[in-house]
Amino acid sequence: MATLQKIRTKAGLLVAIVIGVSLAAFILGDMLQGGSSMFQRNRLEIGVIDGESVQYPDFQKKVEELGEIFKQNYNTTQLDDNMWAQVREQAWQQQISEIVMGDVFDKLGIETSNEELLDMLTGANIHPIVQQIFRNPETGQFDRGAVVRFLKGMETGAVTQENKAYWLNLENQIVEERAQSKYANMVGKGLYVTKEEAETSAAAATKTVNFDYISVAQSTVADDQVTVTEQDLKEYYAANQDEYKEATSRRIEYITYAVKPSALDYADAEKWINDIKSDFEKTEDNVQFVNANSDVPFQSVWSKKEDLPENIAAWVFDENAEVGSVFGPYADGDAFTLAKLHKSEMMPDSVEARHILLPVNSQVEAMAAQALADSLKTLIESGADFAKLARENSSDQGSAVNGGDLGWFRRNMMVKPFEEAAFNNKKGEVSIVASQFGIHIIQTTERGKLTPQVQVAYLTRNVVPSTKTYQETYALASQFAGENTSREAFDAAVTEQKLAKRVANVGENDRQIAGLENARMLVKAAYEAEANDILKTTQGSPIFELGDNFVIAVLTKVTEEGVAPFDQVRARVELAATKAKKAEYLVEKLKTAMAGKSDLNALAQEMNTEVKNAANINFNSFSIPGVGLEPAVIGTVTNMPVDKLSEPISGNNGVFVVMVTSETENPVSNVEAEQNRLAQTISYRAASQTFETHKEAVEIVDKRSKFY
Repeated sequence: MATLQKIRTKAGLLVAIVIGVSLAAFILGDMLQGGSSMFQRNRLEIGVIDGESVQYPDFQKKVEELGEIFKQNYNTTQLDDNMWAQVREQAWQQQISEIVMGDVFDKLGIETSNEELLDMLTGANIHPIVQQIFRNPETGQFDRGAVVRFLKGMETGAVTQENKAYWLNLENQIVEERAQSKYANMVGKGLYVTKEEAETSAAAATKTVNFDYISVAQSTVADDQVTVTEQDLKEYYAANQDEYKEATSRRIEYITYAVKPSALDYADAEKWINDIKSDFEKTEDNVQFVNANSDVPFQSVWSKKEDLPENIAAWVFDENAEVGSVFGPYADGDAFTLAKLHKSEMMPDSVEARHILLPVNSQVEAMAAQALADSLKTLIESGADFAKLARENSSDQGSAVNGGDLGWFRRNMMVKPFEEAAFNNKKGEVSIVASQFGIHIIQTTERGKLTPQVQVAYLTRNVVPSTKTYQETYALASQFAGENTSREAFDAAVTEQKLAKRVANVGENDRQIAGLENARMLVKAAYEAEANDILKTTQGSPIFELGDNFVIAVLTKVTEEGVAPFDQVRARVELAATKAKKAEYLVEKLKTAMAGKSDLNALAQEMNTEVKNAANINFNSFSIPGVGLEPAVIGTVTNMPVDKLSEPISGNNGVFVVMVTSETENPVSNVEAEQNRLAQTISYRAASQTFETHKEAVEIVDKRSKFY
């Protein structure tokens, strides 16, 4: 956005972030081999937003930068595929917002000045996020001087590259948020609720009715009682196009050859566990031995008898196993396990504790939070009021209002680091631990009854398919794929061999298919194929290796964005049009039955149904109890006289005839308050819907699936 660039230049905070882009280099090297510059740009185009081309290298740089922010926020050095997918999606939405709203802001002259930015960083109107990051650990108050020192450190190089990137991203958010706020306020000021609108709204809420009704469902009409012509179908389809709008998708049908352990694989795993048993018995370092040899790492969990598996509980407590003794091996699902009694102690069955939680969302916050935690611990140990400090500092608002008190809890009810600290503390002792939620200052206030508890070291050998098993399963998949190279042959073979065929509808950027690992390559293949093709990998193979499954798939349906063709949705149109015809039939039938009648019970008897009633319905009611969403019925009963039969009403769940039996209309007490409420409501809606409205007004072409 041009406005943001001007702020960057004026503030002198623009920092070049150098991030490895080997993937971009690879793609660029391949694509720039030949052709004109225009052709090259088209090949690198990852999307078009409101006529503006988005190039892969630019977008990938944004993704990499945002990825670094994610790593800091989640305190990790690596992101998995799912996290990278979130990063790319967020980067794409930011790209759309910058282009779409950037144009709007530029046309309207909306910008965030350098003075405004500085005011939100160091002035009188500090942004809440900045206040949180630069809170003085001694006083708990915002430290303006710390912000100034940090900004100077960015200029002198004293701030790390990671923290610079994090800060610049934060500035982006603050600037964008201020511009959005200005625009939303501008739109909100242009909206006005008249006194008459407020009176009408207030009256609608204060007038309630009770009414009797009968309803006749469309399903009670036999299909042969109505005639739906081809012309009727096409007219219904033309009049209800919105019902048949569809997003781009591909439908695939596929079979899987699951790679499962063979009997020989089970025998090999059992032999391995028996061979290692003597070494496990001899080792004096159970933790290291388990972590070095087991398929499941050591778990330092203290357990009472009732917490253990039945066979282990009987061995430890009923047979009085000694520390260091080994039980097993025994079969445990698709694994064989040895159990060794690691420790046995008398420990409290529960503790009572309180805590102060300090959030940590970045390295900058981590340093400040640790310093504040140390300061708070010192204050508590010096006699300060823990409850008061918790109310003032803890981000866990659920416990902060109670002075940080968490009450009594048992083992395995809290995250592991927190639990260990709380149970290991002496009564009144204060400790500091970190968890995925932040930094905790914990004080154990009471310790429960001492009970015998144990730690068991489990050495587990999972039964996994061997190379031979993989090869044998692949051979089966290869034989099927080689013999069935067309959709017709695929379908026939599936039927003949009684194989389980599965179906999936996938979007262009989908990354998951239920039950399959790493399904992105299968989705991409579906979008590169033609209808009825057997899907192929990038190497040209019809067999996809997805986790422990070999998959063979065929593309059975191609759906492009827009209104689905009539022939494609004909069955749906027939159902809807027939329902509408049946409603028309019932309306006429009820009109005939109503002739000369003013009694709903008599009409119910003739229509072979019963009279029901609904109470306390007003114009703003969402639904009718026991019936469902019926806006036509609600609109009718709140605007008709008492003790008079309505005309037949065609609703969602049937055709209705109603009679209002009573109404209560309270006087409108405060029109001004209702006027303010409506104004606030439409202002909030304006703020939340402006971006989506502008987004829908422009053309967006998403080509990300070509690259990811």
